[in-house]
Amino acid sequence: MNHAPALSVRQGLVYVSTAAAAWGTGGAAGAMLHDAGRLSPVAVSFWRFACGAALLLVVARGRPSWRAVLLVGPAMAVCQAAYFAAIAETGVAVATMITMGSAPLLVAAGGRIFLGEPLGRTALACAGLALAGLAMLTGGAAAPAGPAGVGYCLVSAAAYSFVTLATRRMPAEGVAVWGFAGGALCLLPLAAGGGLLPTGHTMTSVLLLGYLAIVPTALAYRLFFTGLGVVGGVTASVVSLLEPLVAAVAGVVLLGERMTAVQAGGGAVLLCALVWLARAELRDGPVRGSRPGKPGC
Repeated sequence: MNHAPALSVRQGLVYVSTAAAAWGTGGAAGAMLHDAGRLSPVAVSFWRFACGAALLLVVARGRPSWRAVLLVGPAMAVCQAAYFAAIAETGVAVATMITMGSAPLLVAAGGRIFLGEPLGRTALACAGLALAGLAMLTGGAAAPAGPAGVGYCLVSAAAYSFVTLATRRMPAEGVAVWGFAGGALCLLPLAAGGGLLPTGHTMTSVLLLGYLAIVPTALAYRLFFTGLGVVGGVTASVVSLLEPLVAAVAGVVLLGERMTAVQAGGGAVLLCALVWLARAELRDGPVRGSRPGKPGC
Protein backbone atom coordinates (compact mmCIF):
# COMPACT_ATOMS: atom_id res chain seq x y z
CA MET A 1 0.00 0.00 0.00
CA ASN A 2 1.27 3.49 -0.86
CA HIS A 3 1.42 5.77 2.18
CA ALA A 4 2.70 8.84 0.31
CA PRO A 5 0.90 12.11 1.08
CA ALA A 6 -2.08 12.77 -1.16
CA LEU A 7 -1.43 15.21 -3.98
CA SER A 8 -3.66 18.28 -4.17
CA VAL A 9 -5.26 19.48 -7.40
CA ARG A 10 -3.12 22.62 -7.28
CA GLN A 11 0.04 20.52 -7.02
CA GLY A 12 -1.18 18.26 -9.82
CA LEU A 13 -1.69 21.26 -12.10
CA VAL A 14 1.78 22.54 -11.27
CA TYR A 15 3.24 19.12 -12.04
CA VAL A 16 1.49 18.82 -15.42
CA SER A 17 2.29 22.44 -16.37
CA THR A 18 5.95 21.99 -15.45
CA ALA A 19 6.08 18.79 -17.48
CA ALA A 20 4.57 20.51 -20.53
CA ALA A 21 7.01 23.42 -20.23
CA ALA A 22 9.92 20.97 -19.98
CA TRP A 23 8.67 19.10 -23.06
CA GLY A 24 8.64 22.40 -24.93
CA THR A 25 12.39 22.80 -24.45
CA GLY A 26 12.98 19.33 -25.87
CA GLY A 27 12.27 20.42 -29.44
CA ALA A 28 15.00 23.05 -29.46
CA ALA A 29 17.43 20.67 -27.75
CA GLY A 30 16.59 17.95 -30.26
CA ALA A 31 17.12 20.34 -33.18
CA MET A 32 20.52 21.39 -31.80
CA LEU A 33 21.40 17.74 -31.22
CA HIS A 34 20.47 16.91 -34.81
CA ASP A 35 22.80 19.66 -36.05
CA ALA A 36 25.65 18.87 -33.64
CA GLY A 37 25.60 15.07 -33.68
CA ARG A 38 23.82 14.36 -36.99
CA LEU A 39 21.38 12.02 -35.26
CA SER A 40 18.02 11.19 -36.80
CA PRO A 41 14.86 12.14 -34.87
CA VAL A 42 14.18 8.44 -34.15
CA ALA A 43 17.71 7.98 -32.80
CA VAL A 44 17.24 11.04 -30.59
CA SER A 45 14.00 9.55 -29.26
CA PHE A 46 15.69 6.20 -28.60
CA TRP A 47 18.50 7.77 -26.57
CA ARG A 48 15.99 9.98 -24.81
CA PHE A 49 13.94 6.98 -23.69
CA ALA A 50 16.93 4.73 -22.91
CA CYS A 51 18.78 7.35 -20.85
CA GLY A 52 15.56 8.43 -19.13
CA ALA A 53 14.87 4.84 -18.11
CA ALA A 54 18.43 4.42 -16.84
CA LEU A 55 18.19 7.58 -14.73
CA LEU A 56 14.87 6.63 -13.16
CA LEU A 57 15.97 3.03 -12.63
CA VAL A 58 18.59 4.28 -10.15
CA VAL A 59 15.86 5.58 -7.82
CA ALA A 60 13.10 3.13 -8.76
CA ARG A 61 11.45 1.05 -6.08
CA GLY A 62 9.39 -2.11 -6.39
CA ARG A 63 9.10 -4.73 -9.06
CA PRO A 64 9.15 -4.11 -12.81
CA SER A 65 5.80 -3.03 -14.23
CA TRP A 66 5.23 -5.33 -17.19
CA ARG A 67 2.00 -3.51 -18.02
CA ALA A 68 4.06 -0.36 -18.53
CA VAL A 69 6.66 -2.23 -20.61
CA LEU A 70 4.12 -3.99 -22.82
CA LEU A 71 1.43 -1.27 -23.07
CA VAL A 72 2.77 2.17 -22.26
CA GLY A 73 6.21 1.69 -23.84
CA PRO A 74 4.99 0.72 -27.31
CA ALA A 75 2.34 3.45 -27.20
CA MET A 76 4.99 6.07 -26.39
CA ALA A 77 7.18 4.75 -29.20
CA VAL A 78 4.27 4.86 -31.67
CA CYS A 79 3.44 8.40 -30.55
CA GLN A 80 7.00 9.58 -31.24
CA ALA A 81 7.49 7.69 -34.50
CA ALA A 82 4.11 8.68 -35.94
CA TYR A 83 4.66 12.33 -35.01
CA PHE A 84 8.03 12.41 -36.79
CA ALA A 85 6.44 10.72 -39.82
CA ALA A 86 3.69 13.35 -39.77
CA ILE A 87 6.28 16.14 -39.71
CA ALA A 88 7.97 14.58 -42.75
CA GLU A 89 4.63 14.53 -44.61
CA THR A 90 3.09 17.84 -43.55
CA GLY A 91 5.69 20.00 -41.81
CA VAL A 92 6.04 20.96 -38.15
CA ALA A 93 3.18 23.49 -37.96
CA VAL A 94 0.49 21.27 -39.45
CA ALA A 95 1.67 18.15 -37.62
CA THR A 96 1.69 20.00 -34.30
CA MET A 97 -1.75 21.51 -34.78
CA ILE A 98 -3.47 18.28 -35.88
CA THR A 99 -1.71 16.00 -33.38
CA MET A 100 -1.95 18.19 -30.30
CA GLY A 101 -5.29 19.64 -31.35
CA SER A 102 -6.98 16.26 -31.68
CA ALA A 103 -5.43 14.78 -28.51
CA PRO A 104 -7.75 16.59 -26.02
CA LEU A 105 -10.77 15.50 -28.04
CA LEU A 106 -9.64 11.87 -28.09
CA VAL A 107 -8.85 11.98 -24.37
CA ALA A 108 -12.28 13.46 -23.64
CA ALA A 109 -14.05 10.80 -25.70
CA GLY A 110 -11.95 7.95 -24.30
CA GLY A 111 -12.32 9.16 -20.72
CA ARG A 112 -16.09 9.38 -21.10
CA ILE A 113 -16.46 5.97 -22.77
CA PHE A 114 -13.90 3.87 -20.87
CA LEU A 115 -13.46 5.65 -17.52
CA GLY A 116 -16.83 7.32 -17.05
CA GLU A 117 -15.30 10.80 -16.66
CA PRO A 118 -17.81 13.66 -17.04
CA LEU A 119 -17.42 16.19 -19.84
CA GLY A 120 -17.73 19.57 -18.14
CA ARG A 121 -18.80 22.56 -20.22
CA THR A 122 -15.97 24.69 -18.88
CA ALA A 123 -13.35 22.11 -19.79
CA LEU A 124 -14.72 21.78 -23.32
CA ALA A 125 -14.95 25.57 -23.75
CA CYS A 126 -11.36 25.97 -22.55
CA ALA A 127 -10.27 23.21 -24.90
CA GLY A 128 -11.91 25.00 -27.84
CA LEU A 129 -10.25 28.30 -26.93
CA ALA A 130 -6.89 26.57 -26.47
CA LEU A 131 -7.17 24.91 -29.88
CA ALA A 132 -7.91 28.28 -31.48
CA GLY A 133 -4.78 29.66 -29.85
CA LEU A 134 -2.82 26.62 -31.02
CA ALA A 135 -3.98 27.18 -34.61
CA MET A 136 -2.77 30.80 -34.43
CA LEU A 137 0.49 29.78 -32.76
CA THR A 138 1.31 27.27 -35.50
CA GLY A 139 0.78 29.89 -38.17
CA GLY A 140 -2.76 28.94 -39.11
CA ALA A 141 -1.60 25.74 -40.82
CA ALA A 142 -2.21 27.17 -44.25
CA ALA A 143 -0.36 24.38 -46.05
CA PRO A 144 -2.57 21.47 -47.14
CA ALA A 145 -2.22 18.17 -45.34
CA GLY A 146 -2.46 14.94 -47.33
CA PRO A 147 -4.25 11.80 -46.12
CA ALA A 148 -0.98 10.13 -45.05
CA GLY A 149 0.08 13.12 -42.98
CA VAL A 150 -3.30 13.41 -41.29
CA GLY A 151 -3.29 9.67 -40.61
CA TYR A 152 0.10 9.82 -38.92
CA CYS A 153 -1.07 12.76 -36.82
CA LEU A 154 -4.17 10.91 -35.65
CA VAL A 155 -2.15 7.77 -34.86
CA SER A 156 0.25 9.86 -32.76
CA ALA A 157 -2.64 11.61 -30.98
CA ALA A 158 -4.40 8.29 -30.33
CA ALA A 159 -1.22 6.81 -28.83
CA TYR A 160 -0.78 9.86 -26.61
CA SER A 161 -4.40 9.64 -25.52
CA PHE A 162 -4.00 5.96 -24.70
CA VAL A 163 -0.97 6.73 -22.51
CA THR A 164 -2.86 9.54 -20.76
CA LEU A 165 -5.87 7.37 -19.96
CA ALA A 166 -4.13 4.03 -19.33
CA THR A 167 -1.68 5.46 -16.80
CA ARG A 168 -4.37 6.97 -14.59
CA ARG A 169 -4.42 3.77 -12.50
CA MET A 170 -0.70 2.94 -12.60
CA PRO A 171 1.98 4.08 -10.12
CA ALA A 172 3.74 7.13 -11.57
CA GLU A 173 7.25 5.84 -10.85
CA GLY A 174 6.70 2.46 -12.46
CA VAL A 175 4.99 3.94 -15.51
CA ALA A 176 7.85 6.32 -16.23
CA VAL A 177 10.85 4.01 -15.87
CA TRP A 178 9.35 0.88 -17.42
CA GLY A 179 7.42 2.79 -20.07
CA PHE A 180 10.71 4.33 -21.22
CA ALA A 181 12.34 0.91 -21.23
CA GLY A 182 9.59 -0.55 -23.42
CA GLY A 183 9.64 2.48 -25.72
CA ALA A 184 13.42 2.28 -26.14
CA LEU A 185 13.19 -1.41 -27.09
CA CYS A 186 10.56 -0.61 -29.72
CA LEU A 187 12.57 2.29 -31.18
CA LEU A 188 15.93 0.46 -31.21
CA PRO A 189 15.49 -1.32 -34.59
CA LEU A 190 14.32 1.87 -36.30
CA ALA A 191 17.07 3.96 -34.73
CA ALA A 192 19.80 1.46 -35.57
CA GLY A 193 18.94 1.66 -39.25
CA GLY A 194 19.81 5.37 -39.36
CA GLY A 195 22.82 5.30 -37.05
CA LEU A 196 22.78 5.28 -33.26
CA LEU A 197 25.97 7.16 -32.44
CA PRO A 198 26.61 10.88 -33.02
CA THR A 199 29.16 11.64 -35.73
CA GLY A 200 29.63 15.38 -35.19
CA HIS A 201 30.62 17.29 -32.06
CA THR A 202 30.75 14.49 -29.49
CA MET A 203 30.94 16.57 -26.30
CA THR A 204 28.11 18.86 -27.37
CA SER A 205 26.01 15.83 -28.32
CA VAL A 206 26.63 14.19 -24.93
CA LEU A 207 25.63 17.36 -23.07
CA LEU A 208 22.47 17.78 -25.14
CA LEU A 209 21.55 14.11 -24.70
CA GLY A 210 22.07 14.50 -20.96
CA TYR A 211 19.72 17.48 -20.90
CA LEU A 212 17.10 15.62 -22.97
CA ALA A 213 17.29 12.60 -20.68
CA ILE A 214 17.04 14.59 -17.45
CA VAL A 215 14.68 17.53 -18.04
CA PRO A 216 12.16 16.81 -20.85
CA THR A 217 12.18 13.05 -20.21
CA ALA A 218 12.87 11.69 -16.73
CA LEU A 219 11.71 14.77 -14.83
CA ALA A 220 8.87 15.82 -17.15
CA TYR A 221 7.23 12.41 -17.59
CA ARG A 222 7.54 11.60 -13.90
CA LEU A 223 5.79 14.87 -13.04
CA PHE A 224 3.16 14.32 -15.75
CA PHE A 225 2.26 10.79 -14.67
CA THR A 226 2.16 11.88 -11.02
CA GLY A 227 -0.10 14.84 -11.81
CA LEU A 228 -2.49 12.58 -13.72
CA GLY A 229 -3.43 11.04 -10.37
CA VAL A 230 -5.45 14.12 -9.40
CA VAL A 231 -5.92 16.11 -12.62
CA GLY A 232 -8.58 15.10 -15.13
CA GLY A 233 -7.46 13.65 -18.45
CA VAL A 234 -8.99 16.46 -20.52
CA THR A 235 -7.44 19.08 -18.27
CA ALA A 236 -4.02 17.42 -18.49
CA SER A 237 -4.17 17.20 -22.28
CA VAL A 238 -5.19 20.86 -22.59
CA VAL A 239 -2.51 22.02 -20.15
CA SER A 240 -0.03 20.00 -22.22
CA LEU A 241 -0.61 22.53 -25.00
CA LEU A 242 1.93 24.64 -23.11
CA GLU A 243 4.49 22.50 -24.93
CA PRO A 244 4.17 24.14 -28.38
CA LEU A 245 4.03 27.58 -26.75
CA VAL A 246 7.28 27.00 -24.85
CA ALA A 247 8.77 25.39 -27.98
CA ALA A 248 7.93 28.52 -29.99
CA VAL A 249 9.55 30.77 -27.38
CA ALA A 250 12.61 28.49 -27.22
CA GLY A 251 12.86 28.63 -31.01
CA VAL A 252 12.94 32.43 -30.89
CA VAL A 253 15.44 32.63 -28.02
CA LEU A 254 17.76 29.73 -28.85
CA LEU A 255 17.44 29.20 -32.60
CA GLY A 256 16.89 32.75 -33.85
CA GLU A 257 13.42 32.02 -35.24
CA ARG A 258 10.88 34.81 -35.66
CA MET A 259 7.38 34.97 -34.22
CA THR A 260 4.64 36.86 -36.07
CA ALA A 261 1.98 39.00 -34.44
CA VAL A 262 -0.61 36.30 -35.14
CA GLN A 263 1.54 33.69 -33.42
CA ALA A 264 2.11 35.98 -30.43
CA GLY A 265 -1.65 36.53 -30.23
CA GLY A 266 -2.21 32.78 -30.40
CA GLY A 267 0.17 32.30 -27.50
CA ALA A 268 -1.78 34.86 -25.46
CA VAL A 269 -5.09 33.14 -26.29
CA LEU A 270 -3.64 29.77 -25.32
CA LEU A 271 -2.38 31.14 -22.01
CA CYS A 272 -5.79 32.66 -21.25
CA ALA A 273 -7.47 29.30 -21.88
CA LEU A 274 -5.02 27.52 -19.58
CA VAL A 275 -5.49 30.07 -16.79
CA TRP A 276 -9.28 29.79 -17.14
CA LEU A 277 -9.11 26.01 -17.02
CA ALA A 278 -6.77 26.00 -14.01
CA ARG A 279 -9.05 28.37 -12.07
CA ALA A 280 -12.04 26.15 -12.84
CA GLU A 281 -10.16 23.01 -11.79
CA LEU A 282 -9.13 24.59 -8.48
CA ARG A 283 -12.64 25.92 -7.86
CA ASP A 284 -14.39 22.62 -8.54
CA GLY A 285 -11.95 20.59 -6.41
CA PRO A 286 -10.51 17.14 -7.08
CA VAL A 287 -13.77 15.46 -8.09
CA ARG A 288 -13.35 15.83 -11.84
CA GLY A 289 -9.66 15.06 -11.64
CA SER A 290 -9.71 12.14 -9.20
CA ARG A 291 -9.09 8.65 -10.38
CA PRO A 292 -12.45 7.19 -11.34
CA GLY A 293 -13.09 3.93 -9.66
CA LYS A 294 -14.94 0.83 -10.76
CA PRO A 295 -16.55 -1.86 -8.67
CA GLY A 296 -13.92 -4.27 -7.44
CA CYS A 297 -10.94 -2.01 -8.23
